[in-house]
Amino acid sequence: MTISTKAKVWTDEAFMALPKDGHRYELVDGELVDMGNSGMEHGEIGAYLAGLLAIYVRQHKLGTVCDSSTAFTLKSGNKRSPDVSFVAKVRLQGLSRPPRGFFQGSPDLAVEILSPSNTVEEIHTKIVEYFENETQLVWVIHPDEKYALVYHSPEPDRFLRSTDALEGEEIVPGFSVRIADLFEEWDF
Repeated sequence: MTISTKAKVWTDEAFMALPKDGHRYELVDGELVDMGNSGMEHGEIGAYLAGLLAIYVRQHKLGTVCDSSTAFTLKSGNKRSPDVSFVAKVRLQGLSRPPRGFFQGSPDLAVEILSPSNTVEEIHTKIVEYFENETQLVWVIHPDEKYALVYHSPEPDRFLRSTDALEGEEIVPGFSVRIADLFEEWDF
């Protein structure tokens, strides 16, 4: 759902001051786009993957991991919020803490977890924009079909099934998580 804005220039402060009404927004071509709520399955997969990735990244001092509430300011001025993101330490040089506003640029790794409301065009547009802004790796996770796609450019490189694993490759060296673990049924 797009909220109409009259060619407003959005500062970090104005964007962060939006009402805390349970909605998440991205800024796309000068307009607020309500990202909606994605449901518990989406949130659980994102939290699990972000948790694993954050612990690994912190233990190995590789950079930082952020959740879906973090927006990245891209060259176009768009503010995009991947479901999970990683920024390498080399791009954080000179900082002792995360910026209070938004990171200028895209993450090195962007993870998008598909929601029922996502369209192919919307996800493809985000992926193209990530790669136009220095992203090196994108994972797109499909909960309904239990697979993941791996991108090194706007075209997918690999299709991963439940028997495969997502690898951090040279972006997050040594990190790996089995696809099946993302969709594991509860046994409690």
